[in-house]
Amino acid sequence: MSRSRFISHITLAEQFRRLPRVVLGLTIFGVGISLMIVADLGLGPWDVFHQGLAELVGVEIGTMIILVGFVLVAILLVVREPIGLGTIANMIVIGLTANIVIAALEQPDSLWFRSLMMLAGPVLVGLGTGIYLGSHCGPGPRDGLMTAIARRGPKVWQARTLIEVVVLSAGWLLGGSVGVGTVWFALSVGPLVHFFLARLEMDIADEDRLVQTNKN
Repeated sequence: MSRSRFISHITLAEQFRRLPRVVLGLTIFGVGISLMIVADLGLGPWDVFHQGLAELVGVEIGTMIILVGFVLVAILLVVREPIGLGTIANMIVIGLTANIVIAALEQPDSLWFRSLMMLAGPVLVGLGTGIYLGSHCGPGPRDGLMTAIARRGPKVWQARTLIEVVVLSAGWLLGGSVGVGTVWFALSVGPLVHFFLARLEMDIADEDRLVQTNKN
């Protein structure tokens, strides 16, 4: 699957029209991350990094997700990597959702219930990704970084592996949560995103025809 498919090729007006769909997907994504954080059985690589940094600086993890996203978007602009409204929304909505959901939930005493939360997390992340990425309003800042690196030589999978190894290692050294949830996330999120994206991706050709119809 080519990541260039998800760089925004549609007009800004069309992106604004699809923004509610993007926000819905990102909100679901944020809930999935929050479930894994509250379960405390291990996080995905980027969230291990976010959690470690958040504990170091003394802010909520959702706030750190926003701050890291802001830095990454700045980097993408400097290297002239294409972004869209979805890129900006990703930077803000996931972190805000995480702060709200985490504040509203208490960690269950039952390990079984925590395990269910951990298992559900990547499913919601995959669903949310399918909704927002399939809207073609631009990749998230972290995917944008991967694409930027891949454009400069490495293959996409090599760029992703390099980034995730670096952020996971740094996050673990900073005290982020690494555990069975980390393994589950790594093994499941790719296939889940593929599954949901195949069913939820909007077809650009159909959108173009719709725009032409509306103009007439």
